[in-house]
Amino acid sequence: MEQISERRRGGKAALLFSLTKGFRGLLAISVFTTVFAILFNYLMPQVVRFIVDSVLGDKPIELPGIFQPLADWLSGMGGRDFLRQNLLICSAAAMLFSVLSGLFNYFCRVSMAKASEGIVTSLRNRLYAHIQRLPYFWHVQHQTGDIIQRCTSDVDMVRNFISGQLLEMFRTIFLITLSLALMFSMNAKLSWIVVLFIPVMMFYSGFFYSRISRRFKDADEAEGALSATVQENYTGVRVVRAFGRESYEIDRFDEKNNGFARLWIKLGTLLAYYWGVGDFVSNLQVLTVIVLGAVEAVAGNITLGEFIIFVTYNGMMVWPVRQLGRILSEMSKTSVSIERIDEILRAEEEQDAPDSIEPPMNGDLVFEGVNFDYHGINPVLKDINFTVKAGTTLGILGGTGSGKSTLMYLLDRLYDLPEGSGRITIGGVDIRKIKRDWLRKNIGMVLQEPFLFSKTIRENIGISQHLSGETELEEIRRSARVAAVDDAIVEFSEGYDTVVGERGVTLSGGQKQRVAIARMLMQHAPVMIFDDSLSAVDAETDAKIRSALKTNTGNSTVILISHRITTLMHADQILVLNDGEIVQRGTHETLLKEEGIYKQIYSIQGSLEEELQAFAE
Repeated sequence: MEQISERRRGGKAALLFSLTKGFRGLLAISVFTTVFAILFNYLMPQVVRFIVDSVLGDKPIELPGIFQPLADWLSGMGGRDFLRQNLLICSAAAMLFSVLSGLFNYFCRVSMAKASEGIVTSLRNRLYAHIQRLPYFWHVQHQTGDIIQRCTSDVDMVRNFISGQLLEMFRTIFLITLSLALMFSMNAKLSWIVVLFIPVMMFYSGFFYSRISRRFKDADEAEGALSATVQENYTGVRVVRAFGRESYEIDRFDEKNNGFARLWIKLGTLLAYYWGVGDFVSNLQVLTVIVLGAVEAVAGNITLGEFIIFVTYNGMMVWPVRQLGRILSEMSKTSVSIERIDEILRAEEEQDAPDSIEPPMNGDLVFEGVNFDYHGINPVLKDINFTVKAGTTLGILGGTGSGKSTLMYLLDRLYDLPEGSGRITIGGVDIRKIKRDWLRKNIGMVLQEPFLFSKTIRENIGISQHLSGETELEEIRRSARVAAVDDAIVEFSEGYDTVVGERGVTLSGGQKQRVAIARMLMQHAPVMIFDDSLSAVDAETDAKIRSALKTNTGNSTVILISHRITTLMHADQILVLNDGEIVQRGTHETLLKEEGIYKQIYSIQGSLEEELQAFAE
């Protein structure tokens, strides 16, 4: 948490710096080897200068101080005449500098590759772990496709920046500094001409940086929306097919895709302006240096060798100056990506109170004066009060939007009940004082639309346990029998090793629900919640499952939420919710004796079942 607070104060640069922790040694090696690679690369033109001026020309043999012993040796061997007869010595020197430059470049790239991949691996792990600990409400607010895009494309953008642009930025600054130092040592007048062009390119790059940054952010957000559209469509493929909405979905994707393409075309046009004008300015700089350098050489203010090497260094510096534009462009994209990643990392994780405990979870479950709303918009629950005795079964009936599922989300702390909005206790302990992990391990929940992983049926059911071999399979089959799905599973060609497609698409709706029930039963949780999780099974299978649950849930407290009264009728207590309020409560028998919603629904459902039975006959 301390690290996160520091990062928040420092912004995106602080986040980027924090990511390098543990890899700064490798980054330092990359910088160190880059310096030597550049130095040896810059020594090669000096060999050319030496050959032109001191071997082919008449300039005295002069070498930098550290090479003075070599100069003395050459003088003893005959100096210029010796070198003219052994030009391979100069070639060997140039070759040596080239080899050394290549070796240092190799070590630079290897260490940078290790550092960048390590940093990005660490970032992915941090992102994934952080997202796992974010509140359920955060996930509800964010599109899955956008989250995935931030964890993939944006992370890749950071990797590309660290592995390429970060090192290139240092390399460019060092190249420009070294080039100017060497050029000023040869001819200050020409060097000032070169210097005059640098701020022009810098200002020009800075102007486009601000424009490009905005365009890249728009394009990045458009890509996230496009990914979300694809993910949503593939997830809801059954609904799309069932309602014949293929053409609508194609048009919807086409519209977003074309909008995404238009943004990139505008961005490409902007970059075309940048590179086109940049080429003109760079070529103008090179041409100016060549013309003025030739004038200086004719006037005798610079030797032919110095003129050649000056033009060479100027050419070597032009591209790094141009690189500043590309680096700034990449920085703009990376800045946007880091900001989008940081938005996730800044999101507050679920936090347990410092004094959170792990109490026994087999006590009475009590809702006391519970009120709840989402963002202060229309209360969802209003003064809810009820008690579920440990080991008994509670049934909850209510229409869509009546608050049934919200009750269970609050119980499982997927949403936290604000202070002053009542309280929920288990065994007399307020659930806000119970550790979330402990609470959720001890509350089994099956939703109306259960999620199954793209694994085998065996793995899906046994995911909460760590059993092995025959023991595991027997436990799994026992739970599957209670959920009335074992017979269906063994009929598959691969049995329990049948791979479930994404989101369980290889199974029917009823089979998915029953597999999810079996999975929950493997928890052996003290509290079991069935949130309309029998809606996709027929009445006969519903009765079979309820009968099996009654004899296999032991002392667990069971909460059944359903639209079907036959699912609830044997519960020890039944609540009827309407518009966030409890409007009726009692047993099946007592509720049938009073006028109200329960009796009306029972009459309607009874009539429908009679009609369906008559139709079947």
